[in-house]
Amino acid sequence: MTDSHRPVPQYRPAEIQVATTYTGADALTVEQSVATPIEQQMSGVDDMNYMYSTNANNGQMTLKVNFDVKTDTSIDQVLSYMRQGQAASQLPSEVRDYGVTVLKSTASR
Repeated sequence: MTDSHRPVPQYRPAEIQVATTYTGADALTVEQSVATPIEQQMSGVDDMNYMYSTNANNGQMTLKVNFDVKTDTSIDQVLSYMRQGQAASQLPSEVRDYGVTVLKSTASR
């Protein structure tokens, strides 16, 4: 039997999604007052490859944080949660009242 018939394992980097809504805000306001403070705190989190955010005119912000393939997604989620918590005091009260979710992305392993 040759190795060509064996399935190749699929490794995907862990991805954590941070999401919230700033009701009534446009995309630029969301970027400046929500995404930027969270990104600043998230910068440098252990084993992060990169991050990117999407800010919409309906007030929604989604930040995806991509981690090294060797990491444990549960640990990545905890680290991301702690980092976004450090940004909480810089967020508008409407965002804090709405809440910020930190979840394993469906793209993760």
